[in-house]
Formats: sequence, structure tokens, C-alpha cells
Amino acid sequence: MENVFDLLQARGLVAQSTDMEAVRELLGKEKVTFYIGFDATADSLHVGHFLQLVVMKHMQDAGHRPIALLGGGTTMIGDPTGKSDMRKMLTPEQIQYNADCFKRQMSKFIDFSDGKALMLNNADWLLNLNYVEFLRDIGVHFSVNRMLTAECFKSRLERGLSFMEFNYMLMQGYDFYKLYKEYGCKMEFGGNDQWSNILAGADLVRRKEQQEVQGLTFTLLTTKEGKKMGKTEGGAVWLDPNKTTPYEFFQYWRNIDDCDVQNCMKLLTSIDLDEIAAIDMTNGPAINAAKEKLAFELTKLVHSEAEAQKALDTARSLFSGEASHEDMPTTVLPADMLSDEKVSLLDTLVFAKLCPSKGEARRLVLQGGIALNGEKVVDPMATIEKEQLLQSIVIKKGKKVYHKIILA
Repeated sequence: MENVFDLLQARGLVAQSTDMEAVRELLGKEKVTFYIGFDATADSLHVGHFLQLVVMKHMQDAGHRPIALLGGGTTMIGDPTGKSDMRKMLTPEQIQYNADCFKRQMSKFIDFSDGKALMLNNADWLLNLNYVEFLRDIGVHFSVNRMLTAECFKSRLERGLSFMEFNYMLMQGYDFYKLYKEYGCKMEFGGNDQWSNILAGADLVRRKEQQEVQGLTFTLLTTKEGKKMGKTEGGAVWLDPNKTTPYEFFQYWRNIDDCDVQNCMKLLTSIDLDEIAAIDMTNGPAINAAKEKLAFELTKLVHSEAEAQKALDTARSLFSGEASHEDMPTTVLPADMLSDEKVSLLDTLVFAKLCPSKGEARRLVLQGGIALNGEKVVDPMATIEKEQLLQSIVIKKGKKVYHKIILA
């Protein structure tokens, strides 16, 4: 039977580990309970989380037991990792609502029946801790000098790091210790940006229990230039269809750079590695077919095969120049945006999240990147008449983005 570690490594998912040989040996000789933490900072998972769900599914398919740890407690503090400023503070009610949304979405990918996977919330043990006891029992094992060398803190020291955030590493380390004691959890997984926090948790278990536990980080989903994937001008690419429609989700993957196609297929899908390697990256039609396949497979996984097929049909009909389609992304303009029976094109582009600002919209129009109902517009002062909106108007941005605008 194949060791799942070899599969993860072959697909390029493994970044760092506390001990590669020990991790591989552990995963090969027993059914391991492992965990991944998800801080509930939004009401939906996004593309960045999707990679973690893929890893959890690979592990569960190989017979191991995932713990999806919702950060009801740690979200009260906020992880400083990768942030230039302190996170926005959320109320307990907001955090609980977000955690409930995560739970529903994760259940589409992970089988939580009959104890095959667990979903826990660290609020259950973190929110009722006695602070002085926690410092004496847990804080004594953390070296401030060592913590300050961690990347998650170093990048924040110049701009200011609150004492509240400084406690985050202790809390995440305590999670690993708690899960080891209560559930026999021997591994923590996470994105490569969580390396310092994972090391802190493994070290705490070793100091408290004199037992070796392991940590493993996986590759962050980035472009060839090293930029995080999963962002558009309208914001994050969400897994919730009410925040990012299945068509928009499909189009995000259909429009990625050619050089990122094979890597995304390896990291995010179950497509055979030989098939991925055989894609002719010098052949335009072959690359486009691969992009369609990637977009279809991921949309099917996150939404459904029916939604994936609808998105594919819509994309093909638009690309072939057919008229607007019922599944095209649509924005409803409120009537109060109109003045003298018309609305500014720039305001419309920003409202529909086709551009992040009026300045960007102006530049795009001047560069000839916008067409209304098939006709290019180069005047940034252009307006759209109420009469046109009542019949709906299709905005084409660049070569591939189509968006329908209607009036409320």
C-alpha cells in the first residue's frame, strides 16, 4: 500500500517537516490522528483554505484521522503571521457564526461520520483558562528570545506587535498539547507560513510529555512569481457560492497564467501525474484544454458537477460570441445610482467589482479594455442610459471577463 507521504511529496504539497523520515515512517506504520487549524475570521472558506482541505482528504483516503480545529478561541486574538497590522477584532457571536459556516463547507470534502474525522473548537478550552495558571504551566516553556526570531513576529516588530498577539503562539502551541493529551493527535499540518507556530506546539508537547510529535507544512498556493493565489480585483475567491458564484470560481481557474496550470493540477486535483506531465505547454489549444479541465474539476469539487457543466457551457457560449447567457455573473444596480436617467460607466465598473477603484476603471477604459454590448468604449466620461439597463447590458472586460448589468 502506498504511503500517503509519498503521494503528498510527489504532488509537490510538502514544504517543511520536523523530521521527514520520522513523518514518513509514522504515516506508514499506523493510522495517525492529525490536525489543521482554521481561524474563523470570515463567514466562508476561500481558495487558500482549499489546499488544506485537499491535504486532509488525501490523508483521510489513506486511512488517517483528521481533526479540523476551528479557532473560536484563537480568533479572539488573531494570528500576526503575514500581517502588517493587527487583525480586526471580532465579537464572539461573529466568530461562532463564521465557525458554523466553515463546518458546513468542510463537510462537503471530509467525512465526519462515525468518528472518521473530528471537528473541534479551541474556544472549548482556551476561553476558560486561568491566566496565571496558564503562564505557570505553559508560558514557562516558551523562550521570548526564540519567539522573537520567528518570521511571524520579526516582520511585525518594526511596525508594532501587541502583547495580545504575542500570546497567539502560546495558544496555538497549547492546542497541539491539548489535542495530543485528549485525542492522541501526533501531527499538526498547516500552510508554510505556520511553520513557527507548528514548531512551538511540537516543542511544548515534547517538554510537557517527553513525547515526540511531528509537524508538516505544505506549499502555499502561489503563482510562479510567488504571489498568493485566490485574489481578484473584487477580493478573495470564496468557496461560498453566494460570495463567489460557481461561474466566477470556474473563470478564476480558467484564466490563470499558462505557467501555473500544471502546478495547480498537481496541488489541487486528483488528475494522474503522468497526464499532467504530458501537457504540451508550447501548444496553445492544449494549454486551453488543460485550463478548462482544471476549472471544471475544481468547480465540480467545490460546488457540483452540474454547476461545473453550467459554468463550462456559459464560458464556451460567451467565448464563441453568442448573446448573453442566463448564468453570466450579474450585478443589479440600485435605482438611486442613476442621475438624470443614466449612470456613470466608471461608477458601474466599481460597483460591479470589475475594478477596485474609479482610477483603475478610468485607466482600463482609456486603454480600450472595456466594451458595452460588444462595442468598445474609450471615453471615461461615458454613461449608460436607463433604457439600456432595463433591457440589461453586457460589459466585457479584457478578452475573457463578461458581466451582465441590470437595473433593480
